[in-house]
Amino acid sequence: MFIDRRGVTILDAGRIKARARELGADVVGIAATEPLVEEADELARWLRLGYNGTMTWMAEKLDVRNDPSRLLPGCRSIIVIAVNYHAPQLHLRFPNFPKISRYAWGRDYHPVLSEILRRLAGEMEGWARDEGVDDFRHRVAVDTAPFRDKVWAQRAGIGWQGKNTLLLTREFGSWVFIGSLLTTLELEPDRAHPDHCGTCTRCIEACPTRAIVYPRKLDARACISYLTIEHAGQLPARYGENLCGWIFGCDMCQDVCPWNRFAKPTRNKAFYPREGLLVPDLHLFGHMDEESYEKLTAGTPIRRAGRERLRRNALAVMGLL
Repeated sequence: MFIDRRGVTILDAGRIKARARELGADVVGIAATEPLVEEADELARWLRLGYNGTMTWMAEKLDVRNDPSRLLPGCRSIIVIAVNYHAPQLHLRFPNFPKISRYAWGRDYHPVLSEILRRLAGEMEGWARDEGVDDFRHRVAVDTAPFRDKVWAQRAGIGWQGKNTLLLTREFGSWVFIGSLLTTLELEPDRAHPDHCGTCTRCIEACPTRAIVYPRKLDARACISYLTIEHAGQLPARYGENLCGWIFGCDMCQDVCPWNRFAKPTRNKAFYPREGLLVPDLHLFGHMDEESYEKLTAGTPIRRAGRERLRRNALAVMGLL
């Protein structure tokens, strides 16, 4: 039901969270919006150091990235959901054995989370209309807008940003996808999540390319995930020799994280490994034609890299570049 507080009509947060979980979210939180200040300064420093590499889009629309009300005028609240994607299968742990990041084993998460949030927004709009509130506006953000998803996830109480810069949750570790629903409704916010990394530095020590230059500061130019997905052209020799078998993404900083001991299998079987991705065939990836590429990667996050980069990565892992 709606209650009135200081002249602003708000919707019951408990009802929203319960419905989000029914629709497929595993963790749900709400943050009150305001312009980011400290986080904006940190982002500006990170960009000045060139840590974004060739991801020039990260330096665009900074005013929007740091103020949700510029993304959705009148935005008062952000509903953040986390969806567990951990599958019980394991990477084979032989040295330099070909591997694909766990998040890319199955279905692309963008449409999955977007559908949850769109359905939630549709039902919220109906609840608002029943109470006589007609001015309900919203926007869904799942890696498709200039939006600081991990910042707002922490403010919404979902988890905290680990020293490897990924979002960590108490329930599922870092094996979660994040999506957000910006809304003009004022909702009861959750408390920001405290940091629980303590003195642990396992993720920093595990990175073979030393991409985590210091806690929560990643030099993307040295990150295997960036190199195998975002970086175009030839791989820098000093990093190409340290791919450790990864042909798409990298999970090494996550595999050593103590919080990932609490991982549970996802309830969404669409995120389970597709045939050919759990144990990738290096020869196939290194020499795949367009037909093989389309068949193997359709509907998965691997499409982001494209055929030529996947071929490059496979050849680099085989020592042929």
